[in-house]
Amino acid sequence: MTGPRTATVEDALRQVALTEPEIRAWVRVDADGARAAALRAPAGPLHGIPFGVKDIIDVTGLPTECGSPLRRGRTATSDAWLVERLRLAGAVPLGKTVTTEFAYFHPGPTRNPHDHGRTPGGSSSGSAAAVAAGVVPLALGSQTAGSLTRPASFCGVAGYVAPVGAWPTRGFTGLSPSLDAPGLLTARVADLAPVIEAVDGTTAEDPRSIRVLAWPGTELADVEPAMLDALERTAGTLGATDLGRAVGTYRLAEAHAVVMAYEAALALAAEAEHPESLSGQLNELLERGRRTTDGDHRAALALARTARIAVLELLTRADAILGPAAPGPAPYGLDATGTPVLSRPWQLLGLPVVTVPGHRDPYGMPLGLQLIGHPDRVGRLLGVARAVEEAIQ
Repeated sequence: MTGPRTATVEDALRQVALTEPEIRAWVRVDADGARAAALRAPAGPLHGIPFGVKDIIDVTGLPTECGSPLRRGRTATSDAWLVERLRLAGAVPLGKTVTTEFAYFHPGPTRNPHDHGRTPGGSSSGSAAAVAAGVVPLALGSQTAGSLTRPASFCGVAGYVAPVGAWPTRGFTGLSPSLDAPGLLTARVADLAPVIEAVDGTTAEDPRSIRVLAWPGTELADVEPAMLDALERTAGTLGATDLGRAVGTYRLAEAHAVVMAYEAALALAAEAEHPESLSGQLNELLERGRRTTDGDHRAALALARTARIAVLELLTRADAILGPAAPGPAPYGLDATGTPVLSRPWQLLGLPVVTVPGHRDPYGMPLGLQLIGHPDRVGRLLGVARAVEEAIQ
């Protein structure tokens, strides 16, 4: 049955038919389930809005396969917390989007909507591409390193990574409890605010003035000239000041890698018993994690706690840290997903991040900037991100 209550879902299904042969963003589209859900959706603030769900996140009655043959056919018996919250607000899950293998580096089949020969990023690749291709206005992702920020930047969409621990990860297949965080992808920053408000009640503030610290990230990566130019132009428009060396991001990125490997080896211990069914990248991560000592893990977390205190103090005097969301535009090729290094320090500290789209390189490829904020001031961060988006346009 179709009608006014399912019209938006039908529009999305038509877009799937048009874009999926080239983009390959979806693992499974649940057309009948979405139509039925739209008919019974409550009249909430997100009524009838279809959304994609990264395939490490549970949706009742659909498989959660995590991009791995080891999870093939495993059907969820309940919704993840975030899916449940969106359903209560009236939104409708359209289906499951492609993820990299267990949300790590081994890519799926998804292509960048702006150039089919380039990566969409990882691991929330299908969700970012589905939004960028205009199939759904909202998709769910997650971040453990740069799994949402990077594909948002590469695909030219807005992204939100919740502070670690702020949104429950019930119903998520995670890699690292100390680092895993749910997130959202939408076409624009302005579209994030009503979704976040529906999920946890946070409202975006309208800042009268903006205080931003600019961070080029060049100590961690070879940031391309087009990205540095985008950062400099935006920072200049905002009157941003230089972050300087107040944060030891190189040490934080190293500590992040230690925590991620150690905890991934524990989280995927059962899967590690079948190395022939895992990619070389994931086997290497799990082996590195098994070699990491308890003491190394404790030391990395201790460094994170100390650095977090210092950065939070900075963020009581500034609204956000503005930096590149990736070293440059999406790289050519589909056999890798790009580096997450520019997200590692902030994910280790558990901070909220908004990816702001709008810039392009000379070839028309998207360049995203990231705004890192205080976990207790997400509303302020959203307001600043909206202002930054308007300044870019």
